[in-house]
Parts: sequence; C-alpha cells; structure tokens
Amino acid sequence: MNPEDLLYTKQHEWIRISQDTGTVGITDYAQNELGDVVFVELPKVGDKLTAGKSLGTIESVKAVSEIFCPVAGEVTEVNTSLVDAPETVNADPYGKGWLVRLRIDKTPTEGLLSAKQYEDYIGQK
Repeated sequence: MNPEDLLYTKQHEWIRISQDTGTVGITDYAQNELGDVVFVELPKVGDKLTAGKSLGTIESVKAVSEIFCPVAGEVTEVNTSLVDAPETVNADPYGKGWLVRLRIDKTPTEGLLSAKQYEDYIGQK
C-alpha cells in the first residue's frame, strides 16, 4: 500500500510536497524490484534539478538504476545517512530512506500520479 499523501512517477519515485519543499524517494515497488540496495549516488546541496531528469543513481545487488526527479527545484538537503546505510532505502522507503529534499520551482503535479493511479499503473506491469 502506497501512502496517500504522496505523488508518484511512472519511473517509481515519490514526492511529498509541503508548501515549496519536496522530499523525494523511491517507492516500495522500486526497492523491491531492485533487491538489496548497496550504494546510492545523490546530488549535492545547491544543485538545480530538472523534472524528469536524473538526480542520481541507486545500485543494488541486481543492477544500477537512475533516479529521476519528479519536479524541478534546487537541492536543499541530501540524506547523507544513506552513504553508510544504503539498505535503509529497502527497510523504510517512505520514511528514513528518503533521498533528497528540494525547494520546488513551482508546484507542478502534471504527470504525477496519486497513490491509486500509481497502484493501478504497477498493477498493469
């Protein structure tokens, strides 16, 4: 079950929007498909990100995958605890396993899915 207060992408990222701040992570579905996460490469604070473009990579025992930014904005915080404990993404993808926080350029929801829409989407895979 995916949290209802989040928006989702078809690339399996989520974003929690609070005023002009967005917290981004990967979905439970994504971490499950990846398997055990062993390394996460994230942007630096101050980096400007573009919606739909790569913000970093996540490496598991199975593969290396790009992480795409759901919205445009400037990175204000990076979850540095993932450097020493990347498996947190597997254990708590919607909580302590968040990846970056950013100041959103504007609050676009175009192309983002509700929890129900996302569940319907992954049900079709």
